[in-house]
Amino acid sequence: MTPASRREVAHRVLGPSDKGLPADAAGLTVADFLAGEPRLADLWTPLLVLDDGALDDNIAFLAGWVSERGLELMPHGKTTMAPQLWRRQLDAGATGITVATPSQLRVAVDAGIPAVMLANQLVQPDAIRWVAGVVAAGTRVWSWVDDPAGIDAIERAVGDSVTRPLEVLVDVGRPGGRTGARSLDAAVAVARRAAASPVVRLAGVTGYEGAVAHGRGDEALASARAYIEELLAVHDALAPLYDDGDVLVSAGGSAYPDVVGAAFAAASVAGDRARFVLRSGAYVVHDHGYYRQNSPFEGAGLRPAARGLARVLSRLDSGTAIVDAGKRDFPFDEGLPVPLYAIDATGERMPLPGAVMTKLSDQHGFVSIEPDSPLAMGDLVVFGLSHPCTMFDKWRLVPVVDSLEDPSTATLTDLVETRF
Repeated sequence: MTPASRREVAHRVLGPSDKGLPADAAGLTVADFLAGEPRLADLWTPLLVLDDGALDDNIAFLAGWVSERGLELMPHGKTTMAPQLWRRQLDAGATGITVATPSQLRVAVDAGIPAVMLANQLVQPDAIRWVAGVVAAGTRVWSWVDDPAGIDAIERAVGDSVTRPLEVLVDVGRPGGRTGARSLDAAVAVARRAAASPVVRLAGVTGYEGAVAHGRGDEALASARAYIEELLAVHDALAPLYDDGDVLVSAGGSAYPDVVGAAFAAASVAGDRARFVLRSGAYVVHDHGYYRQNSPFEGAGLRPAARGLARVLSRLDSGTAIVDAGKRDFPFDEGLPVPLYAIDATGERMPLPGAVMTKLSDQHGFVSIEPDSPLAMGDLVVFGLSHPCTMFDKWRLVPVVDSLEDPSTATLTDLVETRF
């Protein structure tokens, strides 16, 4: 973890609400706590823990992959809502951060992020006026719009008071999908309305292929490719409406960056001078579940950077171990945690053949194990986790360690603050 990242929370005072930290951390600043070189073994379970080296490797990998293709990356910050990690992504070459809501945008602006994409339509008058003020003060903000009524809403909110126009990207969707204009004609109508507005600048097109494709099967990949072709067709149709400023074309979550990247790189090589921007966010920690199954970079550049740690509370049923982590601690919407191994009271690693997490309640996890497993009360179980986008919201501070190869000897290098 870079010193600059550490400084962002160095003076934060730790307290009882910072779960997982030992009792004697209360009252210390983050800097003072880390100066004591605490070990991971000193922390209380349950825990979400990040591997510093894996974070660096993942960030560097995608930054290089995007750069090699002449593309840009504005990673989706809602995955972690952690400005410390956003800063690491920017330092590696990301040209901005993407957020999903005006409140998340406020976090990004407060953190000093100079360029932010709001991947939604601005509709609330107060939020629109606040964004106009932020833009006037120098932060670059792009928001999405999929309906001429969205431009109407901006004009009603700000009147003729803006000193800098609000930049918008036409959101392209499909019937029955999520947001996004439902046809080429509809997208052009939105663009014309934006181009004619005195307070808005038409800045490009955008969309999300993950709303129309699921999985890595042939049909899903074909659907994602077809969608990106539609997005590029809208971009081509809008060319007469663009002004002389820069133009963004943006798509690309963490499941289909290869599909999006190939299409964008081809358009760029063909002479399109737009800024082609991917928004992948989950790559920063990858996972042991959803993205292990769906990322094209699994085993080829990304590795899981997060683990869940929990201790065995009960072995009263021979084939079940109850651990001290539940829905309030670990993600569960895209697959339950995966037991990887255990560490016993002597610090020895213990394999867990056939172990499966079968259920999470609020504060307990149910792990099915072999009836004769030596797993005992107090043993530490290390879990792989699925879906980074619901991993961080359960934690105010997430410990980062030098390596997760051996949790019993790992040392903390930082505490990452989330701002959900």
